[in-house]
Amino acid sequence: MSTKPKLDLVGAKPSREEAEEAVRTLIRWTGDDHTREGLLGTPDRVVRSYEEFFAGYNQDPEEILKRTFEETDGYDEMVLLRDIRFESHCEHHMVPILGKAHIGYMPKNRVVGISKLARIIEVYAKRLQIQEKMTAQVANVIQDVLEPHGVAVVIEAQHQCMTTRGVYKPGVTMVTSRMLGAFRNNMATRKEFLAMIGNPASGQSVSPY
Repeated sequence: MSTKPKLDLVGAKPSREEAEEAVRTLIRWTGDDHTREGLLGTPDRVVRSYEEFFAGYNQDPEEILKRTFEETDGYDEMVLLRDIRFESHCEHHMVPILGKAHIGYMPKNRVVGISKLARIIEVYAKRLQIQEKMTAQVANVIQDVLEPHGVAVVIEAQHQCMTTRGVYKPGVTMVTSRMLGAFRNNMATRKEFLAMIGNPASGQSVSPY
C-alpha cells in the first residue's frame, strides 16, 4: 500500500496568484475591506503560512525511513520516542490541531535514526488531517518500511474546531492509538509501552483500534 501523496487527483495546482486572490475573496466575505492598509499584505502572508502548514504534501515518508542502521549488536528491545509535539490542521474546518505523539517499535534487524521518527510525525501533521487517520498513517508506514516486530503509535491532541467553535469545550484531549504486531498481540508489550509514555487519558485504557 503506497503512502505517497496523490496530488494529481484534483487537477493542476492553483498558482500563487490564484491562492492570494482566494484569500482576498475570504476577506471580503467576512465583511472587511481587503484594500485597507492593515490587510494589503495579508494574502501574501497567508499563502506563505500555508506553505509551512502544509509542507507535508511535498515529502515522501517512505524515503525518510529508508536509511537505517544494522549495527545494533542484536538489540531487539523497544525503541520509544515520546512527547513529539506537532501542529496540524483539521480537514473539516482547517483550524489547528495541537498535540503530541508517542512512537514505539520493536526492531527486527535494523533501526532508524530517532530524528526520522519525529520527521514522520511532521510529514503527516503538515497535511489536512483527522487524528484517527494520522495515527494509522504513521504506524502503517513505519511497519511497511522498517518491517519490525511491531509498532505502537499514540497521539494526544486538542482540536480547535471543538475548543474555539461549535460546542466550545476547551481543555478536552483526544487520544488515539494504533498497535501493530507485538504491540497488538502481546498484552505485556502493550502495557510496557503505555506505562513508558505515562498511560494517556489519566490511566484510562487506550483502544488498540
